[in-house]
Amino acid sequence: MRPESPDPVDARIGARLAELRAGRGWSLGELAERSGVSRSTLSRAERAEISATASLLNRLCHVYGRTMSQLLSEVEAEPAALVRAADQRLWQDPAAGFARRSVSPPHGGLRGELVEGRLTQGADIAYDRPPVPGLEQHLWVLDGTLEVTVGDTGHALGAGDCLRMRVYGPTRFRCPGPGGARYVLAVVRP
Repeated sequence: MRPESPDPVDARIGARLAELRAGRGWSLGELAERSGVSRSTLSRAERAEISATASLLNRLCHVYGRTMSQLLSEVEAEPAALVRAADQRLWQDPAAGFARRSVSPPHGGLRGELVEGRLTQGADIAYDRPPVPGLEQHLWVLDGTLEVTVGDTGHALGAGDCLRMRVYGPTRFRCPGPGGARYVLAVVRP
């Protein structure tokens, strides 16, 4: 059971999701059809009764034509040109073993951003579609090992390896271990 007052970040994300839906004039049912997410889950996420998972946000970002970093930056003030390490926003999906730090938050006038990702050993994150079709990504593994699948093609990556991809379909990120993995993801909107 969730506490009386929701997490402030969950509340801001929920409010922004409700704004995006209302701005398009969609009912919860229409958004459910477009995203493949149930009406009740959408409603609970908008009211911050649940914390949105990476998978849920990815589906909604796809519908709204945004990257996850863009959506998360929209719940914050206008990003500064310089972002100190202590001020970089961290978002976590503990159940999935995934954490992402927005190293260089997206900006409306720019197409690129840097994200630090961390997966715990055994973490397995699958996205059924990109948030923005044709999204260019460069994944540089700093520590550990990752298995990344882009469409039907699998890639085994170790520390120092870099995978360049343009994403149109499903992707999967798996950390087989031993230990966790840490990587930098450079994201460039088309």
